[in-house]
Order: sequence, then C-alpha cells, then structure tokens
Amino acid sequence: MRFEDLPQDVVSSTKYRVLDVIGLALAGVTTPFGESLKSASAAMNPPGVSRLLGIGQHVGVGPAAFVNGALSQALEFDDTHNESIVHMSSPAVAAALALAESEKISGRELITAVALGNEISCRVGSVAPGQFHRRGFHPTGLFAPFGTAYLAGRILGLNSQQFVNAAGIVGSFAAGILECWVDGTQSKFLHPGWAAQSGITAAYLGRAGTTGPLAVFDGRFGLFASHLQDKTVPLAFERITTELGEHWESQHASFKPYPVAHVIHPYLDALLKLRATHRIDPAKVREIIVPVAGFIVGIVCEPVAEKRRPNSDSHGRVSMQYTLAEAIVLGELGKDAYQPASLVDPRILRLADAVTYKVDPSYPGPERFKGAVQVVMQDGTVFDAIEEHNRGSAENPMTHAELVGKFERNAEGVLDAQQRKRLIEATMDLDNAVQASVLVELSLPKARA
Repeated sequence: MRFEDLPQDVVSSTKYRVLDVIGLALAGVTTPFGESLKSASAAMNPPGVSRLLGIGQHVGVGPAAFVNGALSQALEFDDTHNESIVHMSSPAVAAALALAESEKISGRELITAVALGNEISCRVGSVAPGQFHRRGFHPTGLFAPFGTAYLAGRILGLNSQQFVNAAGIVGSFAAGILECWVDGTQSKFLHPGWAAQSGITAAYLGRAGTTGPLAVFDGRFGLFASHLQDKTVPLAFERITTELGEHWESQHASFKPYPVAHVIHPYLDALLKLRATHRIDPAKVREIIVPVAGFIVGIVCEPVAEKRRPNSDSHGRVSMQYTLAEAIVLGELGKDAYQPASLVDPRILRLADAVTYKVDPSYPGPERFKGAVQVVMQDGTVFDAIEEHNRGSAENPMTHAELVGKFERNAEGVLDAQQRKRLIEATMDLDNAVQASVLVELSLPKARA
C-alpha cells in the first residue's frame, strides 16, 4: 500500500484524526491525570529522541508513544470505531508521531501508516463486536496494539516474516480491564498509550528476530479463545482481511463532539436540541426516559446507583443518567464538563435520579449509535426527539469548522492562537510535509519548543 493508493476521503479523515488526537493530548496535559503522567515520565525515563506533546520532555520512542497516547484519552474525547468500540486513532497517532522523530518520515508516510494502523485495529475489533465490553475488557487495549504493531512495522521497514512475528508478539501485550468503571479511577485512560507502546515494542522485536505465534488470532490460546472462552460466540475472522486495502472499515469510526462515552452522544444531541427548541426549564422536568439498545446497558446504564452518583469525572463520562442530567441543567457538555462542583450539584443529582431507561429490541447493535429522549414535565407536557445516527459518524459527519473548533478549544490551554493556527495549517497540509515531526514541534509552547 502506497500513499497514492489511499482513497481521498481516507487521506482527508486521517488528517483530521491526527489533528484531533494532538488537540486531545494537549487538553490532557492540563488535567490532574496529565500531571501524574508528566511526573511519572520524568521519574522513569532517561532522555531520548522523541518528545511529549505539549510538554517537550525528550524520552525514548516507546515512552513518548505511551504518554502521548494516554494523554489523548484523558477526557474520553477521542474517536471511536462504532461497531468494535475501539478508540483507534489515539494509539495510532501517538505511535506514528513518536516514530516520526526517530525515523524522519514524511507527512505522506505518516498518513499512510496511521490509516493502515487504524484499519487493522478496527478489523480485528470487528471479529466479535460487543463481546468484550460485556466481559469487562476494553477493546482499545486489546485490538489497537495490533494496529500500532503494523503501523510501526511499516515505518520500520519490516518484511513479511517480521510482521508475522510482531503481530504474534503484540498479542501477548494486548490488555485492558475495565474495573476502573466501578470506582471511577483512571487506568482505562492508559490503554491507548499502552497500545501505542506495545505495537512499537513488538515491531522492534519482530525486526530483531524475536518470534511470535502464527495463530495469534484464531489459535487454541489465541486472542479470542483466551479472552472470550465461549465457543458459542460466532467469530468472523474473515473480517480481518476481506477486501483489505479496498474497503475501509475505519471510515465507520466517529469523531466525538462530546467528552463522554460514544453511545451516549445521540441522546445528548436529542436532549440539548429539545432544551433549546422548547426552552426547557430543568427545574420543571419530572422525568427523562431513554430507550436503549441492550448492549449499552452494562456500559453506561448499570449499576444504576453508581451511574446516578459518579464519584469522579471519569466515572461520570460513562454514565447515561448523570451525563444527561448535567447537560440539561448546564445546557452544554464540553471540555470542562464533570467538574467537582457539578458532581455534587443537587439540581443535577435530582435529574440523574429522574433519568430512566428501557431496553428497546428494535434498536440497532454497535454498528450504529441511535438515541432518543422523552422529557416529561411536571405539568404533564411531553417533548420527544430522536437521533438516528450519532453526530460525528459517517452518516452524520462533523463539519470542518466543528472539527477545527474542537481542536481550538482543546489546545487553547497550552498553545496561543497563532500557534494553534500554524498547527492546524500544517496538519491540513501534512501530505506535503518533508518531515512529519514538524507537528510535534508545533505542538510545543514557545518556551518548550
């Protein structure tokens, strides 16, 4: 696969995905989670050739990919492949930018590598969609390492046998449990970084001659047999390779207009439209009823007591009840949502208790995020709205202005207006860049560049 072989829509969307991830990493730098990453990185890592986005610390290629990938999910704001629910771009872009500083690749080479890495992550995640979340595994931690291994292998020039070994090796690194959803802790945010670092590590090992199992996907102890342990689950292994390079599954990945679990997005759009159209007074709302697909219940609806009283921002980001309540009370859900004061606001908590869900068997599976809300007022008035496709999806895309605006808001705490402008322009012109590492340089505040 060459850059010239990529469809134009894949090139265009990949540029936006690169810009999106850089902006999210810059937003992550300013969070308490980002501070913990900076502190840990400074303690663990000797100087190296790659830099941390928005920070400038020089570390090794793997550590840079780890920190940058983790930073980009600090707000639960990175793009997601709808069917597999893999956050594929945050690890891919983090890995590619880290390697861009060591391997001196061009912008076209970076776009091609990220596009291919994203495609592999989505395809591996599509073998058994919906089966991993329900078992407490994070798809990003399990599937994105394969995408980054192929991405890194391409940049490092692996031959076919070395690729086979890298894929086999990275299967042993694929990991990510979701116990943090129970108590609102932060370990899930590390998974894109771990996936990025794992892929790079596996590619270097494969190139050096370390061997990995050929049947890493479909073997007796392969990824799916070991993690699912249920022979009744249908496994579509052919989805990994069918029409590879012709059909782009990654184009069915959605950008996020809200910093919250993706399955909640259509409900947010429906609710906020109702609030604006009918000038709804949150104090006069009696109940908010939401029909849901069965597969999202264990992700964002239950256990009900936990979802209605999240104890941290990360806990709130995977709660249907709390998220809808904050959105209707405050009238928005942006970068600064889920503040400590909001998590204990009695107005929001009253409405979190007023959100009820019901499983609707007619709702689609994970391939399409549909949402609807019914707002019942205290006087009996009822307002309804339906969103057939989440905004940011291929069927309901975000505009150039929306995607650039999102980047601007995420990056403004680290870069000034002129720096943001230069970074946007450089990313949109990435296919003409001699050195892709220019994006890392432009991500640094002047004092750190």
